[in-house]
Amino acid sequence: MQSRRVDIAIIGGGLVGASLGVALAPAAARHGLEVAVIEAAPLSVEPASVDYQPSFDARASAIAQGSRQHFEHLGVWSAIAREAEPIRRIHVSERGRLGVTRLSADELHVEALGYVIPNAWMGRVLHERLSALPLHWHCPAKVEDIAAMPGGYHLQLSDGNRLEAGLTVLADGGRSGLKERLGIASREASYSQVALIANLEVSRPHRGMAYERFTDEGPIALLPLTGNRMALIWTHHAGEERARLALDDGDFLDELQRAFGDRAGRFRRVGERHAYPLSLITAEEQVRPGLAVLGNAAHALHPVAGQGFNLALRGVMDLVAALEAGLPNGQSPGDMAVLGDFERRREGDRHNVIRFSDGLIRLFGIDHPLLSHARAAGLVGLNLVGPLRRTLARRAMGMER
Repeated sequence: MQSRRVDIAIIGGGLVGASLGVALAPAAARHGLEVAVIEAAPLSVEPASVDYQPSFDARASAIAQGSRQHFEHLGVWSAIAREAEPIRRIHVSERGRLGVTRLSADELHVEALGYVIPNAWMGRVLHERLSALPLHWHCPAKVEDIAAMPGGYHLQLSDGNRLEAGLTVLADGGRSGLKERLGIASREASYSQVALIANLEVSRPHRGMAYERFTDEGPIALLPLTGNRMALIWTHHAGEERARLALDDGDFLDELQRAFGDRAGRFRRVGERHAYPLSLITAEEQVRPGLAVLGNAAHALHPVAGQGFNLALRGVMDLVAALEAGLPNGQSPGDMAVLGDFERRREGDRHNVIRFSDGLIRLFGIDHPLLSHARAAGLVGLNLVGPLRRTLARRAMGMER
């Protein structure tokens, strides 16, 4: 079969790849770019306009205020907002200590500090927008072979198609093995922790409150969902999650109640429980001539600060900005001048977010009486010092880099 030449090939049509496809649309129209999207999983053909009923167990992501602004720029926020639950306040505490920090949307003069949105709904909205764009869809299809060639990369797809791409974007989550096949190494530091995730029903309205509670085992996060539901992320020492996965629902809720306390009310119902290991993973090469790495393929973070997808979305917007800056000057999408500009835009933000997220989990993971008292004092001090607290909140919202 003859190869098709495209300017940009996006490997992965999930939230990151789909966001990139939508964000590229104006530049592609102005500059006549051919864009292909390769996605291994079949996509839902249900338009976002059809009645949507999320299941109790629907996975969700927390997006920051800055990410909302990016979605507004892409013209999809009004649809995404239909299923978005605003985070209006955040309560940060450490079990066994008196220190507490509270962050409020009112204090920052914003509608919300962030939003919690079902992943399936975000994907549905983004894919509906993509379906209206002149893209080359290869779905379901996998990249069976990838090889550098002059001016880009050659891709052999499982559906029999061959692509020659000027710029190939790895947005496949890093699970396909393509990074390794290309010789892109990753730095990995295991936290020796496992995140247990599930959705809960609570006894009283959450009123947009999110909780981050640090314990000896690791942090427990609760994020507000529609109705009286909250998303749970409960960190365990590796191996200790197995016993709780095996508990019946009643015993599991009892143990969670003892670990978290009553500040969110009583936990009445729990959905399906899942667990995944936690590591800090960073690709050692984010760009090469003709190649860019985005999303979890570029970096996987601890969920303690909820910054993974927000960092990825800023990467999407920075890549588009670099393309928009280079294309009018005659630079092709895969030129290193363009990709070097993209990497310069990303480097500081990526470093700061990784340092903040990693430092937070390591700080609260040290069991020492003096340090425990210092952390408690720090939480009290942060709650009392308004400017410092507001700076922290603005950074968490993606409003400052």
